[in-house]
Amino acid sequence: MKRTLFLQGPSFDGYDGGAGARYQMKREVRSFWYPTWLAQPAAMIEGSRLIDAPAHDQSWDDIAHEIDDKELIILHTSTPSFNQDVRTAELIKARNPAALVGMVGAKVMIEDEKSLRATDALDFVAREEYDFTCVELAEGRPFAEIDGITWRAPDGSIVRNKDRAQIEDMDVLPMVSPIYRRDLDLSKYYGGYQRHPYVSFYTGRGCKSRCTFCLWPQTISGHRYRHRTVPKVIEEVQYILREMPEVKEIFFDDDTLADAHDFVVELSGELAKLGFGKPGFPVTWGCNAKANVPQPVLKAMKAGGCRVLLVGYESGNQKILHNIKKGLRTDVARQFTKDAHALGLTIHGTFILGLPGETLETIEETIRYAIELNPHTIQVSLAAPYPGTFLYKQAVENNWFDGSDHLLTDGGNQIAQLSYPHLPASVIFDKVEEFYKRFYFRPRKIGAIVGEMVRDFDMMKRRLREGVEFFDFLRRRKEAA
Repeated sequence: MKRTLFLQGPSFDGYDGGAGARYQMKREVRSFWYPTWLAQPAAMIEGSRLIDAPAHDQSWDDIAHEIDDKELIILHTSTPSFNQDVRTAELIKARNPAALVGMVGAKVMIEDEKSLRATDALDFVAREEYDFTCVELAEGRPFAEIDGITWRAPDGSIVRNKDRAQIEDMDVLPMVSPIYRRDLDLSKYYGGYQRHPYVSFYTGRGCKSRCTFCLWPQTISGHRYRHRTVPKVIEEVQYILREMPEVKEIFFDDDTLADAHDFVVELSGELAKLGFGKPGFPVTWGCNAKANVPQPVLKAMKAGGCRVLLVGYESGNQKILHNIKKGLRTDVARQFTKDAHALGLTIHGTFILGLPGETLETIEETIRYAIELNPHTIQVSLAAPYPGTFLYKQAVENNWFDGSDHLLTDGGNQIAQLSYPHLPASVIFDKVEEFYKRFYFRPRKIGAIVGEMVRDFDMMKRRLREGVEFFDFLRRRKEAA
């Protein structure tokens, strides 16, 4: 095997661009997702190394020495971080000209030839699910024989090999947690709604939903959900319990794990056998869920130790949900939320402003909807037209934005890209701050947060830190406006 380095390159301070982040940007409170899509191939290549520079506050100078003895260097990139990642690739090539340098990620899958033309420092980009692509690259196979890559030939021409087939048997993929334990500092990874420290990994890939804005199912992972068998998932959970005793929560990062009712019920039952959900058991778990999971499934999940659900409500307006092909009714979402709250499940709700059909009236409807649902915490994002999504194609065709890849400010904060004749981007941008303030600055919500802090000193320290970060987030937004 070639001496291989997987790299999430240095970027903006606090920028979460890792291969587990669905939106690459700085968030309202400092948080980082695990670079699972890099850790997976790293686990398949003996002697490889994984560096996640942003999460570990590492600059180029901090990691440059790691480049010197490597023969294959693979960077994850995204649309917002691509220009910075190109600069990193050029620094790598200047320091170690003999190394093969390539990129992975949805950006280079969709714009493979364009990405290669952006810099001579790249020898290849990998498309589709790239786990076994990386293995074959590390084995030293000739580029011409590797499915799923676009590469630069010796004469400078660009060659696009045939697509790589999707992985059908997810059990062939090894555990990623040993790579986290070996190469990452777990204390660097946290989110506003997860117990700290946490670990996240995928039990499967793909999502049957057709949300027009969602990047991963429309690019790398596809719409067909494929998952590991329950014994394989339990094997990794047991590893975490045994080898990473500091972990307080496991997050299954599948796009919508709870969509597979039989699978999640069986998994919950096996987790219960390990002790999850029992009084005094120190570890909980969570997952992404669509707001239509039936009450019996939620009940089984709760019995198996589930604590938190990340739920994409997106909008409180039914027509907008139809426009984005969400496949969700607001009345069903209301019942789901009541069921989850009745069972004692915590919900982190995500909402998006600026989707097709948005007006000042629908924004008001969504804010009132969020307050009515009252999830424990929320995230409010701006509609982001990533290349490769239906939303991007729709927005370009309708002149809602100029097709550029400038999705962030120079400091890494999200900007409003979409602008409508009746609703300019500047107004949509300002409404995010209003949304946050009206949701959190209510007596009921303030009381709940204060109560949480009083009961748990560690939570008090955490919420105070997040409060400082949140107000700094609002300040940066004003500066960016």
